[in-house]
Amino acid sequence: MSVDNTERMTMSHKPFETEPIADPAEAVARATTIYEANTAALRDAFARYRRGEQFDAQVHAYYPFVRVRTNVNADIDSRHSYGFVSGPGIFETTLTRFDLFGDYYRQQLRLLARNHKVAIEVGQSDQPIPVHFSFPEGIHLEGDLSPERLRQIRDFFDVPDLASLDDRIVNGTYDPPDGAPRPLALFTAARVDFSLHRLRHYTATSPTHFQNFVLYTNYQFYIDEFVKLGQKIMEKTDDPVERAYRSQYSAFVEPGDVTSYNANLYHDAPHGSPPPRLPQMPAYHLKRADGSGITMVNIGVGPSNAKTITDHIAVLRPHAWVMLGHCAGLRNTQRLGDYVLAHGYVREDHVLDEDLPLWVPVPNLAEIQVALERAVADVTKLEGPELKRVMRTGTVASVDNRNWELRDHREPVMRLSQSRAIALDMESATIAANGFRFRVPYGTLLCVSDKPLHGELKLPGMADQFYSDQVGQHLQIGVRAMELLRENGLATLHSRKLRSFAEVAFQ
Repeated sequence: MSVDNTERMTMSHKPFETEPIADPAEAVARATTIYEANTAALRDAFARYRRGEQFDAQVHAYYPFVRVRTNVNADIDSRHSYGFVSGPGIFETTLTRFDLFGDYYRQQLRLLARNHKVAIEVGQSDQPIPVHFSFPEGIHLEGDLSPERLRQIRDFFDVPDLASLDDRIVNGTYDPPDGAPRPLALFTAARVDFSLHRLRHYTATSPTHFQNFVLYTNYQFYIDEFVKLGQKIMEKTDDPVERAYRSQYSAFVEPGDVTSYNANLYHDAPHGSPPPRLPQMPAYHLKRADGSGITMVNIGVGPSNAKTITDHIAVLRPHAWVMLGHCAGLRNTQRLGDYVLAHGYVREDHVLDEDLPLWVPVPNLAEIQVALERAVADVTKLEGPELKRVMRTGTVASVDNRNWELRDHREPVMRLSQSRAIALDMESATIAANGFRFRVPYGTLLCVSDKPLHGELKLPGMADQFYSDQVGQHLQIGVRAMELLRENGLATLHSRKLRSFAEVAFQ
């Protein structure tokens, strides 16, 4: 490229000076300016690359960072689980996607400023922005570039570096080099961007639609009921009570970002196009204007999918996630259609063994347990002993072998009996363990769909009747539980039992 173009490219990435800013909102505005300028410069450079312009040097742009310095131990309200650093020192994190996280960043920095009476330092980090991540919805290169130009991208632009995307902060194994700042957040900006792009791939919906309360299921039947519910809520009604309930939700979004707006609030026509085929783990979003609606994801079968999707949704910092699905009842006293409220987990799923050792207990969270039990009572209209007749609280075992029944029964049955497990599935322990690991409040409410140890197998005719009778009620319970968690307030939801000794400040 010409000398003039080289100079222009260098000037577009001139470093921003680090500034101390007292007002958290102004600090976020300054970080936003840095981010927008640097991502715009990357997009401009890549547009010129697409047009065939020859570059003589690599193009770099960098994420903004925020930093706080504390000299003394602050007197912190110990009832809170986040919003403060663990002691004196320098703490820092990189930031990204202010369209998604602007309010979140402002809230976290306000808590820090209030608790520690410090200014927020804002500047340009040395963590490069991969060119792919400068495009919020991804780069679509098919047909645009020759195979040779595709191969040369990494010669001229930064690309995602797996070495900077690991979860050492989350796992508590990150050891900062001597003199380096300690982390302020669980995820670096590059790790967040990586997951945001993965979410669109796996769910066929933009991460901008994800809500703060997330339901997971392992059966499409639940999604069918959620779609019916979401579409019904979007319909206009003249009943004042029903209208008030429906009006709390602004839109319903399906794969392909197909969006239906609430006719009680807007007159907008639906838009978006369904994908030619459903993605691996389709997501559906019952949205509220403040982001506190309900997202539901069909994770399919198995702990690998459960880990994959929770690894990525965790960067959105949801307020709670709950597993709704089917399980094998292990007790002869259970009946098909009974509910199981998990208060503990036997982890034989294996996908998290290296990230969260098996000796780490995964406790139940009282706030989630109470909301789920209350939701069962609200929907079934049962109380006291009658409620206990249809719902049992106990340990859930999750395995990675779908055909565990085909093994010699003696050894697995003995272990299940020793653990006091009352139900078995393939996903719940993974979702709970990753909730514990990512500091996201979690819970599990399953429905007994078969009893393999007692001769009641899930045969086609039985399954059809079971699904038609039970799935709709189970879905209503899950939605009601999420609404109760929202109504009860976040101050009671985020638990200190999920936080480690030297915890990061951000929620």
